[in-house]
Amino acid sequence: MGFVQVIRNGLSATALVAAVSCFGASLTPSLMPRDPMIQAALAAVAASLGYEVALLVRALWRYMEIPDIKGRFLWVWWATALLISTGILVYSLSKAASWQNATRTAVDLPPLDTAAPFFIFAVGGLMFLGFWAGFRLAGVLRRFVARQLDRVVPRKVGVVLSIALVGWFFWALIDGALVRSTLRAADASFEAADVLIEPNIAQPQDPSKTGSPASLVKWDEMGRWGRHFVASVPSVPEISEFQDGPVLEPVRVYVGRRSADTAEARADLALQELIRVGGFDRSVLIVMVPVGTGWMDPGAHDTLDFMLAGDVATVSVQYSYLTSMLALLAHPDYGVAQSRALFDRIYDYWTTLPKDDRPQFYVHGLSQGAFNSQATLPLFDMLGDPIQGAMWAGSPFFSRYWTEVRDQRNEDSPAWRPTFGNGSLVRVMDQYGGLEGDYRPWGPIRAVFLNYGSDPIVNFTFDSAVRPPAWLNQPRAPDVSERLSWFPVVTMLQLALDSMFALDVPRFGHYYVAPDYIDAWAAVVEPKGWSKERADQLKDIFSRRGPAF
Repeated sequence: MGFVQVIRNGLSATALVAAVSCFGASLTPSLMPRDPMIQAALAAVAASLGYEVALLVRALWRYMEIPDIKGRFLWVWWATALLISTGILVYSLSKAASWQNATRTAVDLPPLDTAAPFFIFAVGGLMFLGFWAGFRLAGVLRRFVARQLDRVVPRKVGVVLSIALVGWFFWALIDGALVRSTLRAADASFEAADVLIEPNIAQPQDPSKTGSPASLVKWDEMGRWGRHFVASVPSVPEISEFQDGPVLEPVRVYVGRRSADTAEARADLALQELIRVGGFDRSVLIVMVPVGTGWMDPGAHDTLDFMLAGDVATVSVQYSYLTSMLALLAHPDYGVAQSRALFDRIYDYWTTLPKDDRPQFYVHGLSQGAFNSQATLPLFDMLGDPIQGAMWAGSPFFSRYWTEVRDQRNEDSPAWRPTFGNGSLVRVMDQYGGLEGDYRPWGPIRAVFLNYGSDPIVNFTFDSAVRPPAWLNQPRAPDVSERLSWFPVVTMLQLALDSMFALDVPRFGHYYVAPDYIDAWAAVVEPKGWSKERADQLKDIFSRRGPAF
């Protein structure tokens, strides 16, 4: 088949209209604001998928031998398609700034003067041409393989086999040569960063602290974020700024990925270190699951240290060097295995202690940490001797208990802040509230989900490619634009891309902040003498402290 014929087979007026329609739809409001380069990349991917799907429909149409447009009518349709496509392009690019500002307004960002429509068109168009050429190359290869197979198998069998073989070849090429190599390089890079000991983080010298010379956990094996975690514990004078009574220095135990070879060994080490430093002598014990790199949000644990006057012990174990998304791709089982091993070791020991002389037991996780914690919390197995509760922030859409609460919510509650049952076990909050309502009093176990309505990591679902997600129904979350519309496939792509930039805007998306952690923890642990005034006082302290890292 000649070059000209390849080009002709890859052109279609209907596919052009489909591509431009997807291009325009990708510029409409979403959950997170995007810069022009990201917008152009999304538009190119959406347009390419729209174009190739339309070509697939055309191929099926011809395969079924349904009459096609020919002759003069074909030229008329091409002229009409070009006119329609031009109109869609001009309209969507002229509205790009308005649509982007609708998203920015919902997340309290100032509006843009322009969304760089010419840049989006030029860069997106070049990317689209690259994708188009790649698909044509795949088609040429498919037809070459089919011709070779025609010699040994029936033609239709050869067509099916050629599609399967070429598809497998490209998947193996991408997965093996690109994805896996990238993940290996990323793992090595992140591990190197994890090993680096920052000169401004001093090793604790107090024998009662994790990471000290007397500790069971070696300082240089704790990892970057583990060292930050134990070295940045709020001091007694700092906590005394908020607390008038007796104050303790919080207990923090952290075991790094390099501290032991297996998840079980790291969990055993964490338990022995927690016993050594007196963690079970505190009033509250938190098993905290970090995100992929081992990082934990200071807004979650520092606030609790202040609220409880330091009478709290927190234990955590690192399971990866990679970011959460890369960790899920490279080794999705590591986090679950480590979370399960840690919880089981701590819980089994805790149940051996006298019930009237042991700490209250809670679990916490943010993002992938929330997913891993929920995946491994044996709710039914511990009902005979239950822990006191859980606080999960930014639970990814596939998280075990969050999925149950969202999908089995009370009918009169929205998907972005559902109510579940009578509210005596589970409550869901965001930055606008949710903990107060027509609920029964809390039972012996309290679980609070802290999720923002604009968080794409919480809201993403694969079926948003074929039907509108429930969180788009009215009423919408205050931080979701009323101008956000659903488009098949495109909306799923928008959410997937938004997930990569969900940490850009504080108190929106996936960027959770101290004031909301304070309200969530207050509902779970119920500190003595707590009130709105006390909460506002602590929020003011943390607003002045600013980010820890």
